[in-house]
Order: sequence, then C-alpha cells, then structure tokens
Amino acid sequence: MEYGICNLSIIPLRAEPNDRSELVSQVLFGEIFEITEWKENWVKIITSHDNYPGWIGHLQFIMLGHLAYKRFKQTPPPLTYRPVTQAWKIANNSILYLPMGSSLAFLEGTTCHIGDDRFEIIGEIGETENIAVMATSFLNSPYLWGGRTHFGIDCSGFTQAVFKLQGINLLRDASQQVEQGYTINSLHETKLGDLAFFENADGKIVHVGILLNNERIIHASGRVKIDSIDEKGIFSEDTKRYTHKLNIIKRMF
Repeated sequence: MEYGICNLSIIPLRAEPNDRSELVSQVLFGEIFEITEWKENWVKIITSHDNYPGWIGHLQFIMLGHLAYKRFKQTPPPLTYRPVTQAWKIANNSILYLPMGSSLAFLEGTTCHIGDDRFEIIGEIGETENIAVMATSFLNSPYLWGGRTHFGIDCSGFTQAVFKLQGINLLRDASQQVEQGYTINSLHETKLGDLAFFENADGKIVHVGILLNNERIIHASGRVKIDSIDEKGIFSEDTKRYTHKLNIIKRMF
C-alpha cells in the first residue's frame, strides 16, 4: 500500500480523473490518505479521516512512508481552529493560507514537517471553542457542493468540519452520517450539537444541520445560516416557507 499527505492548502477531490469532473470533497493541508490507483496525471485515494474515495492531481501531494502514516494514525496531530491560519513555507519564503481543520502534521514547536518541507505556523495556533462558536463562525459561508471550508461548504461538509474540531469524526455525506450516533425521539429532548437529518420525496436523506436548541438550526443551504425548525422540518427565514422535511435526529456525543 502507498500513502500520501496534502502539502497544499486544499486539494479538490473529484469523482473521476478529470478536471471537469464533479467535486465530491476536499483534502485539507496535512491530511493523509491511502493511494489505490495511478492513472496518467491522476491518483485515486481513500482519505484517512473519513474513508472517502476520489481522484486528485498527481502534482498536488507528496508521498508518505508507511511508518510516518502509522505514526500519524496513532497520534493525530493538532488542528487549526481559525477560519484562516498562515503557514510560512521556509524553502521558498512563500505563504500558504490554511483553512480551519487543517492538520498540523508532524508538528515540532510551531513548525510542521511534511517530507522535506518545513512550514512555520504564523500567529496563535489556537484551541477549540464550544460547538456553537465553531458552527456560527461559518455563518454566511457560501454553499459549495463538496466544499469543506469557510470559502465554500456543503451541508455535510459543514457538520463534519464542526465536529472534527470537537474531536469527533463524522463520515462525509449526510446519508452516511445518519448511520452514526443514536436517535433522539423528539425535538423537545434535543440539546446543542444534535444533528437533524432531512429527507426528499423518496425518503432519502439529503440534508443535515446542527441544532442550536429545539427551535433553531444552523445549516448550509445557499449559505450557512440559522433557521427555525419544528417537527415538520426547517422553516426558512428567507423564503417564509418550509424547505426541508425532518426525518430523524441523532446525537453524536
């Protein structure tokens, strides 16, 4: 088995080995993955933190040895907790802008060691805030299918990003996340951080958001925003109508 690590701010993860292919997710700085296939200028990978498959460009990562991969898996590195963190690439005196939730791989003091590269983390690395603070920091981030950052994020990418900063690994898609945790029977029994899942006309899970209380939900739909919720579903503050039909509520911690 071969392994790799992201040494760029963000790598687009695509459904097929083509620049025009659907963006299914993103790989953030310092995240690791298994390599399962090479095809011309593309590499098929499975991400380590959520076992998500996809294709990345062959010039957008560096190889990682088995022992280093094992070390990373055994002792996950610190994460960045600010919307943007600057990393100074010492070799060429350039700056990378790291999104929230980036992994400060093989950190020694304030320096990340990724292969032969050294990245000096500029400013405070920071510590996690409570889930409400982390979630609301994403307010007004634009919706982006496959996105995982403040500059574009989808509904399950949003919940995954917020929970990652709480030390809880969610799977990538809403249809996968709904299989995690345990069921809460009604909105009246919910607490901050519970996840509400929503269905389409066929009963398929297609949306997820984070409950702030039993009447308010923060979710990514057009942008990250706060709406009202009741037993029927989400009532949009923008359109003054119900937009998502509630299916189930799950607790992850």
